[in-house]
Amino acid sequence: MSDAPFGGTPPGYAYDADRAEEQRRHHDMMPYIDDSPSSSPHLSSKSRGSRDTLSSGSLESTKSSEPDLEKGLEMRKWVLSGILASEETYLSHLEALLLPMKPLKAAATTSQPVLTSQQIETIFFKVPELYEIHKEFYDGLFPRVQQWSHQQRVGDLFQKLASQLGVYRAFVDNYEVAMETAEKCCQANAQFAEISENLKARSTKESKDQTTKNSLETLLYKPVDRVTRSTLVLHDLLKHTPASHPDHPLLQDALRISQNFLSSINEEITPRRQSMTVKKGEHRQLLKDSFMVELVEGARKLRHVFLFTDLFLCAKLKKQIGGKSQQYDCKWYIPLTDLSFQMVDESEAVPNIPLVPDEELDAMKIKISQIKNDIQREKRANKGSKVIERLKKKLSEQESLLLLMSPNMAFRVHNRNGKSYTFLISSDYERAEWRENIREQQKKCFKSFSLTSVELQMLTNSCVKLQTVHNIPLTINKEDDESPGLYGFLNVIVHSATGFKQSSNLYCTLEVDSFGYFVNKAKTRVYRDTTEPNWNEEFEIELEGSQTLRILCYEKCYNKTKLTKEDGESTDRIMGKGQIQLDPQALQDKDWQRTVISMNGVEVKLSVKFTSREFSLKRMPSRKQTGVFGVKIAIVTKRERSKVPYIVRQCVEEIERRGMEEVGIYRVSGVATDIQALKAAFDVNNKDVSVMMSEMDVNAIAGTLKLYFRELPEPLFTDELYPNFAEGIALSDPIAKESCMLNLLLSLPEPNLVTFLFLLDHLKRVAEREGVNKMSLHNLATVFGPTLLRPSEKDSKIPANPTQPITMTDSWSLEVMSQVQVLLYFLQLETIPTPDSKRQSILFSTEV
Repeated sequence: MSDAPFGGTPPGYAYDADRAEEQRRHHDMMPYIDDSPSSSPHLSSKSRGSRDTLSSGSLESTKSSEPDLEKGLEMRKWVLSGILASEETYLSHLEALLLPMKPLKAAATTSQPVLTSQQIETIFFKVPELYEIHKEFYDGLFPRVQQWSHQQRVGDLFQKLASQLGVYRAFVDNYEVAMETAEKCCQANAQFAEISENLKARSTKESKDQTTKNSLETLLYKPVDRVTRSTLVLHDLLKHTPASHPDHPLLQDALRISQNFLSSINEEITPRRQSMTVKKGEHRQLLKDSFMVELVEGARKLRHVFLFTDLFLCAKLKKQIGGKSQQYDCKWYIPLTDLSFQMVDESEAVPNIPLVPDEELDAMKIKISQIKNDIQREKRANKGSKVIERLKKKLSEQESLLLLMSPNMAFRVHNRNGKSYTFLISSDYERAEWRENIREQQKKCFKSFSLTSVELQMLTNSCVKLQTVHNIPLTINKEDDESPGLYGFLNVIVHSATGFKQSSNLYCTLEVDSFGYFVNKAKTRVYRDTTEPNWNEEFEIELEGSQTLRILCYEKCYNKTKLTKEDGESTDRIMGKGQIQLDPQALQDKDWQRTVISMNGVEVKLSVKFTSREFSLKRMPSRKQTGVFGVKIAIVTKRERSKVPYIVRQCVEEIERRGMEEVGIYRVSGVATDIQALKAAFDVNNKDVSVMMSEMDVNAIAGTLKLYFRELPEPLFTDELYPNFAEGIALSDPIAKESCMLNLLLSLPEPNLVTFLFLLDHLKRVAEREGVNKMSLHNLATVFGPTLLRPSEKDSKIPANPTQPITMTDSWSLEVMSQVQVLLYFLQLETIPTPDSKRQSILFSTEV
């Protein structure tokens, strides 16, 4: 039986015979016993790869599943007893490492050292710190379990232990160097070789006289093994901790920290499969692969890219014919010693990236949504598999097309022989990840080489069995029971960050996935000259089938001469990046979830809260007569004796003064606290509101304007007319459509119409600066459409059961697309009659 580290499966229940009978009575504790064979302590072992459980960093909410509360609380004691036994064994292993360390250190200062001080520091790196952390944890937990009651608290101990996981980060980063150093020292020094094979660890508390012999290699692997399984026991403990128990939130917090920490080191610990033997018995290993879009003579081509330990390979996946297995064509490769990320000088421009209009991308999304609806309908009707297979094929084609056409960020690699290659990706996260992986591997590569045609063919053939990404990342490849992602709004508070080595100007950006690719959604302000930024900024991010939230931390470079020019762009330096999975079950309860994301030694504290779309856009009837938010537009304009509400005019004026060239204006989220401050100021008719606005980030002003329209008790296009607008936009005859849409528009109440025309003119002016602010008419319609047009409760196609996770296959998603199309239609019309003109003259007329 192997010992289970903290977070693993505690074996404490079976450590002595006296407990055997007791254990049989508690047979439901057996899942905690790890009877798997002992794994090889070497990182590249395959057998361990299948046994280790690595967390994906999901936010998870665990509820007690034990119907008998008393029995559940009793189980809690047994789980903790197992943890204690596991901790004791782990401490004995750390003690066994520390035992030879002291005499080795003493000998290092003599004339006949066994090891140098530097070698000792490298081999036993962070072991004393790990011992102190776990000794403190054990000493705190032991008396509490001894003096047990069902209300006994232990959550603070686990929370503190989770907060110290950074020491494991340092240990794991150093592990490979420690093993290499130990191996070299064993070869060079027979005395140390003898010591390293005969390290003695105590077996159990009850049998202190007994010891077991362990090798240095085995013991040094113990912390690595422990950290890869650090969430399992927390799951078990939470399962037997009622939600009402004071420990529950603390254990949840510890679990989230552990999971996010594990996701950050997943890549380092996951064993890699080997592809083939090359010269001198060395192994070429596959390190990373993914699908990317390559720019070839101005055209977008889908490629599968492989990073090996010594080369970068770009291949094309052949179409499968007649059920044959996958095959690849090699397009090109670059030995890592010859690869660079070309610094683009002024004389060489980056190739023009062929941009696909947003309208075309949106049309693809609409088709994808419709096909998904059709598939669900056919499944419910139990239609034949041939119909469903045909629809799935169409879905695959549309999703592949969307993935091919979406990315626009250049990622260039250069062969020192003179050839450059350009890929298009959707996120700075992937670009940084590929650069980091390649640069790290280049430190170990020293010679260039060329492959013969036979070797190249063998390598390309091996890609089929080695690939880790087996399918293009489409929803068509997912199982039916996989999460379809979240639709609605995610509020994110970026609290603070720690771990920076020197003072810098720091900011963060947030990204979420949408239809298979990532989109930048928010950006904090720059915190100047600090190692511990405290942003405490809240953002509201719209989700479209999203499953992952990413955060990137940058150093802002104000000195233009120091900016690195890669891929033809001036870029700030990425200081760290990390991500968390958006778990629908955990986020469904609408409470704030706190989490910590670890990245390259930096830790960023976040809180997140999810609101599904039907709740976020639900309009509440308002009896409010004061203020402007949530008050009917006719009441506000009458009170102000204006045609357009003061709040709309003020926000538009400020945005036109200094926000027209802001990248992503109206799309990038403003800071929520600023938006709430402006809302309060407008509601009480604060005379200093214009001064407040001049000092605020322009994205907060844009957010305030959007919030005003969203909180109207009735949407600007009115409940009554909404169904007519939805039908009018669907008309195929352009003349009939124009007549109908203008007729409906001029039927709006006077304050609604005048306010809309005022906003429309402003949005058109924003779109005129699209080259700078990246906001096309379509982008603006996507932001404002669902806010200005919403069905009334009785007309809504929103699912009635709010407890069900919202999916893209629900028909209301098509309703949102329709709302976007209505606004886009008016944005694209060259002229619209003013409300001063006689309405009768335009009704049913085709002349504009």
